[in-house]
Amino acid sequence: MVKADSMRSQLRRAMPAGFLLLGVLIGALLVIAFGSGDTTSTPSPAGSSASNSSGGGMNMGTSATSGASAGGIKPVPMQQLGVADWQGMKITADAMTPVPFIVYNGTTAQEIKPAKNTSFHLMVLLTDAQTGVVIPYASVWATVTKGSAMPFDARLWPMISRYMGPHYGDDVSLPGAGTYTLTLLVSPPVSARHLEYQNVWLKPHQVTFTFHWTPPTAT
Repeated sequence: MVKADSMRSQLRRAMPAGFLLLGVLIGALLVIAFGSGDTTSTPSPAGSSASNSSGGGMNMGTSATSGASAGGIKPVPMQQLGVADWQGMKITADAMTPVPFIVYNGTTAQEIKPAKNTSFHLMVLLTDAQTGVVIPYASVWATVTKGSAMPFDARLWPMISRYMGPHYGDDVSLPGAGTYTLTLLVSPPVSARHLEYQNVWLKPHQVTFTFHWTPPTAT
């Protein structure tokens, strides 16, 4: 009985070292199998140039340069449609590859998938022009026209994204290539405000951009 107790005591003292050695061996095997490179990406600052066709690090769930998006939609290189300033609020409109998104109303969730004729996902970002901080709690109505045609006229969804934060967006279908007019009606943020914002954004404001759209070619 004494021998058994002595052996148990020796095993308890040896267990921590044994677990440590086992952990080192497992870690070494994982490094060999998967490598030690850092695969995280840093999102671009809000309102950055849209000349980066990879989407400026703002991966919304699909690549903007290769592969096919959901529902057979062709990838759309990130394109800046326009930038405006409203009393220190920077209004940026971008086009990107359509991706599915979820509409949650507090009790139920509905997945919205892009139709096959969707041209791009319209994304409007409102930020403080000086600090780059995102401004939420507003609403944005978007209208796209070409001559007398009006292929899009709707209130954009208030959306959240890991890389973009609060913004406003929806999928847009255009009849083809050409020059279009995008009109945004931005309503004042409905929220309590700190004093630096007490005298700005008190009435709805409209901005208009002209952009040229060319459907992406098959890859």
